[in-house]
Amino acid sequence: MLAKDELKAMSRKELEKLLSDVQMALAAAKARDHREAKKAAAKAVAEFGFSLEDISESPSPTPKKAKAKKKAVKNPSKPVFANPEDKTQTWTGKGRQPNWYRNQVDSGTAPDAMRIAS
Repeated sequence: MLAKDELKAMSRKELEKLLSDVQMALAAAKARDHREAKKAAAKAVAEFGFSLEDISESPSPTPKKAKAKKKAVKNPSKPVFANPEDKTQTWTGKGRQPNWYRNQVDSGTAPDAMRIAS
C-alpha cells in the first residue's frame, strides 16, 4: 500500500500510470467476482434441479393496458334562479351564490321570487 507521502512525491505521469493500473485491477476483480457469483448461483439452482437458463427471467410480456374509463358526460345543471333586473344572469342554486343573488336577498327580495318557472 502506498502512503499519502509516497503519492505526493510521485509525478503526474506516475500517478496516471498508477491510476490506469488500479482501474485495470478493478476491472479484473469485478470480472472474477462475476464468474464466482455465477458459479455459486449455478450450484444453488442445481440443488433444486434447475439451470441458470431455466430460472433466468425472460422478458415479461407487455402488461395489458387497462381499459380507458369512459368519462361520464356531465350535463350542465339547468338554471333555477334568474336576476329580476337582468334575466341573462342565472344561477343553478348550486355552489357559491352570485353577487346579484346575494344583493337581491339582502335588499329583501324573496328567493322564490327569483325562481325560474318551469
